[in-house]
Amino acid sequence: MAISSMTGLFFWGFLFAYGALMYALSPRSVTLGGFFNGEDSQGRPASPLLLTISIFISWIFAKSVTNAANLGAEFGLVGGLAYATYWLSIPLCGYVIYRLRRRFGATSMVSFLTSNYGRAAALAFSAAILIRLFNEVWSNTAVVGGYYGESGSTPFIVAALLFTAVTLAYSLRGGLRSSILTDAAQAAIFVVALVWVLGLVLPNHSAAELRSTSNWAMNAGVDLFLVACLQLFSYPFHDPVLTDRGFISEEKSMLRAFTLAGVLGFIAILAFSLIGVHASLSGLEASGNVPAALARSMGVGALIVMTLVMISAAGSTLDSTFSSLARLTGRELPALAGRNLGQKAIAVGMTAMLLFAVLGNLPMLAGTDILKATTISGTMVMGLAPVFLLHGLVRPTALGFHLSFWCGLLLGVALTVGWIPDSWAIGDGRYALLLGTNLYGLLLCTAAYLLSGLRRRV
Repeated sequence: MAISSMTGLFFWGFLFAYGALMYALSPRSVTLGGFFNGEDSQGRPASPLLLTISIFISWIFAKSVTNAANLGAEFGLVGGLAYATYWLSIPLCGYVIYRLRRRFGATSMVSFLTSNYGRAAALAFSAAILIRLFNEVWSNTAVVGGYYGESGSTPFIVAALLFTAVTLAYSLRGGLRSSILTDAAQAAIFVVALVWVLGLVLPNHSAAELRSTSNWAMNAGVDLFLVACLQLFSYPFHDPVLTDRGFISEEKSMLRAFTLAGVLGFIAILAFSLIGVHASLSGLEASGNVPAALARSMGVGALIVMTLVMISAAGSTLDSTFSSLARLTGRELPALAGRNLGQKAIAVGMTAMLLFAVLGNLPMLAGTDILKATTISGTMVMGLAPVFLLHGLVRPTALGFHLSFWCGLLLGVALTVGWIPDSWAIGDGRYALLLGTNLYGLLLCTAAYLLSGLRRRV
């Protein structure tokens, strides 16, 4: 689709205008509580409403809505349901953090692991977090770039890097406080634009037509749905974008925010998958970015609105990624080494933000598949499920953590490099081997964790 120079000017100008707006909304936070805990200038935590909105939009990744639409195009509503199921892990995560705080006095995930499983466990967990944060950079900037050009093209790369720069600018200004405040504006942009997009496509089909593209079979997306059902027990715990917000407000208020945000996220992702269903019914050729291809086929107006959806979704996730990275490097890791950096922690966190803004875009430049950022990382951290969900059921031991954690990690690596035997596959669909690896792997990790604790008790 040819884009006029005026439209092109709008597209590029919007990136700058978006960055300027977010920068204006961001407070200049120079306090440790504001930069790392999201407190206001009086030291008060984020309100329940702000926390709910922040959790909701921070987990509506640009790659998430793109994956939801892609899966909707491929598997119909079953694909959308499969991907939306990941959002049910938010209430689960909220309950687990509530329990860890109330019963075991946890103040953060890293300090909890240090106290109960040792420094080596906390270091391994922190490494997993760093990988997760690294993935969040490229997987979201790549989606934004896709609305400006084909993967690998100059417009694609320039847009992705420009988006990174404007997000970094306001993230450096206020850390987590900036992230929480800008989330409100990003959520408003996302919801309005999503409703607009759905209004463009849904009236074209009846409910029966929308259901017609679905087939409840293992090779038609049900295997991915079952993968999501298994991974939701471990997936949220290695995502500090989510877990950091579990320790910055009162416990019951936090739990309500997590529960509501998870339900809203589930609905939003399932709704967005209908865009992919529409694309399938319209005969649109399958691609790695169905929303962008569909928007281009519908004209400039649709492309502009879809771009607004993606930039708001990507921005909310990327600024949260930077703030979580700052907290980990400026506070958590120094504390693990027995050091308190004081006010210098902010400078350390800012330096880490800058470093990841550069290095985190390398996979984007290489054209990596964005769905792998979810399914592969979710498999690698399956060993976290028994550690956090079953803590207190048996005596916690360092051996139990490491057997569970490294078993999951090694199975994830083995799946990535093709070492998992075909006999592990469940069903005959595309995700059959992924499903088998997650099911058998989760059973192995759980057994390793429980047996280590029981052995120590004896």
